[in-house]
Amino acid sequence: MKITSFNPLIVTKDAESAIALFEELGFERRHTKEGISENNVTDVRMKDKGGFHVDVSQGTGEWTMIRMNVDNLDEAVTFLEARGFHKARHEAANKTIDTGSSRFNIMVSPSGFILEVSQHIKGEK
Repeated sequence: MKITSFNPLIVTKDAESAIALFEELGFERRHTKEGISENNVTDVRMKDKGGFHVDVSQGTGEWTMIRMNVDNLDEAVTFLEARGFHKARHEAANKTIDTGSSRFNIMVSPSGFILEVSQHIKGEK
């Protein structure tokens, strides 16, 4: 398994305020993904001039997690589960979500920190 990117992911009920804050800090919107999961989540990927990324998602709760993109999602999930991680217990997040351009799982560590482990789909299908 190879990690291809690693950055914060903020899930919030007020995504526009969080996005505006990061825009003031010099981040620009890179792309928006809508209609994710059963909860119809919208995710905005942002990047600053230094190459740092942050993702902000409009959600039903307030969570901060780490987004970890990998080249093999199944291998990453198996690796994390062997170290005590479990899939999120939230009904809409306790399975692999396919957005059409990526697949991801929400994984929770034994101590409680959260990883959104994602694999981009490049011409597969």
